[in-house]
Amino acid sequence: METFKGIAVSPGVAIGRVFVLDDVRLRIPRRPISPDATPRELERLNRSITASRDELAAASREAEETLGPEAAKIFAFHQAMLSDKKLTEPMAARIRQDLVAAEYAVQEQFRVQAERFASMSEAFRTKVDDLWDLERRMLSHLIGEHRTVLERLDGPAVIVAPDLTPSQTASFVGKNVIGFATDLGGLTSHTAIFGRALRIPAVVGVDRLAESAEDGDLIIVDGDHGVVILRPLPEDVERYEAYIRKAEAFALSLTELRELPAKTLDGTRIELLGNVEIAEETASIFEHGGEGVGLFRTEFLWLTSDHEPSEEEQFQAYKRCVELARGGPVTLRTFDLGADKYTQERALAPERNPFLGCRSIRYCLQNLGLFKRQLRAILRASAFGPLKIMFPLVTNLLELRQARMILHDVMEDLTDQRIAFNAKVPIGMMVEVPSAALMAGSFVREVDFFSIGTNDLIQYTLAVDRTNEKVQSLYTAANPAVLKLMKDVIRAGRRRGIPVSVCGEVAGDPEYTMLLLGLGLRSLSAAPSRLPYLKRVIRSVDIAQCERLARTACSFDSERQVTAYLRDQARKIIPESVDGRSVALGPD
Repeated sequence: METFKGIAVSPGVAIGRVFVLDDVRLRIPRRPISPDATPRELERLNRSITASRDELAAASREAEETLGPEAAKIFAFHQAMLSDKKLTEPMAARIRQDLVAAEYAVQEQFRVQAERFASMSEAFRTKVDDLWDLERRMLSHLIGEHRTVLERLDGPAVIVAPDLTPSQTASFVGKNVIGFATDLGGLTSHTAIFGRALRIPAVVGVDRLAESAEDGDLIIVDGDHGVVILRPLPEDVERYEAYIRKAEAFALSLTELRELPAKTLDGTRIELLGNVEIAEETASIFEHGGEGVGLFRTEFLWLTSDHEPSEEEQFQAYKRCVELARGGPVTLRTFDLGADKYTQERALAPERNPFLGCRSIRYCLQNLGLFKRQLRAILRASAFGPLKIMFPLVTNLLELRQARMILHDVMEDLTDQRIAFNAKVPIGMMVEVPSAALMAGSFVREVDFFSIGTNDLIQYTLAVDRTNEKVQSLYTAANPAVLKLMKDVIRAGRRRGIPVSVCGEVAGDPEYTMLLLGLGLRSLSAAPSRLPYLKRVIRSVDIAQCERLARTACSFDSERQVTAYLRDQARKIIPESVDGRSVALGPD
């Protein structure tokens, strides 16, 4: 048995068998196999060699026809390397002697060969890139072959991987995937967000898990407390099964709140909205007692596709979201692209630090064709229900004014073409960088609403990469600097009389609900599954109580003091627990 600690990103507990999903772009961990599995791994190796040879032969023929004989020689060289027993025999030897998976044996042998070439004459050193290309080709067959098994899973499986892309996570829909755990990742990564959208338990930032797990191992993924137990003892399984029953009973008790209003004891109405990544999630907001969509992360139309979504594809998705909202509000955030793997991998010159580079509204303003297509699709959808447009990561007034100018240009085009849209569609912005928070008094005169994006606001205020598990302990909304910025933004909105909401992950954490209400927020947008927990807190407190809590929390000069205080107060509202661990409030 091995116990790992990671970052809880999607609630719930999964108990099942491991399915390891490697990524050809990452270093393959040394994963042991049993002696009985050796013939299977040798067969996989041989199939990879054969498939690569066939692929290279076809590529060579095509190159000769289209580019000439010189280009074809490159693929011929690759074919010759694969036919060299000095390269392939050591791979088989590693599998037999070291009892490792075929992927690892291939990667290690190519590493040895590359080091050998690099130490030789110039003629050999220039061939190192050819080795890496050939390595990726073989690994793609091995890992791709393994992934096809995922399509045919005949029982519940827990995915274990070094890392996952949003598109990989999205592919779990309709499969027998009951949870996942990764070596890398952070609380607010896109993969984590998608895990919550799928409503399956997930833990990320679990260092060295992928190299320890084997296909078929029993595993427990505790997405409530950030714990992963590999090859658990029977008593651990029994304990977690009891916890699952208790958590399910508590969740069932919350269903009675679905039709009740989110209203405090003193009658203050709170708007509860849901965050969605795909239009079909909208229905789940109402299933959990929400009133509409507070954040549609539209970039997932890109991240889950192999092509740029057309205007028509976007329009259909946005229109579907509005229809499923049944007259409730829908806030569409324009593309937050540029810092994700999808766009960086396709860039001619990937940025060294994309989170501080050309992302979000900057990316859209530099890709006007893409931006205008999206704005056209959004405006067309606005004719079918109450829809708002929100610009992300605005850092200065010029960006906001440019975005609004482009939006008005698109409106004029649609008017000329006699295409219906809401000419008075509300326009807002995300407040998620310190510059925007500090200048909220100026921004408030140019927008119809604010939405505080705590995920990035925390990251940029505290200089902590929100996807880096090594500094995850520093990433917290309880930091007094973050609380001060949020308080200032809320105050600026109230003075101007425009609505302010929070749509980051903090909004879905019941430990922060009383604080947010006490700071003056009356609108919260969170993952749909968290809405019943928020409503439970809201209906158990009054605003005066929340304001006293907020004053006390904001008087502390340490995030530890704030966290301990909020947790203590929240547990008085939702005390249910198993073995001292809350089934509602998340990690201890």
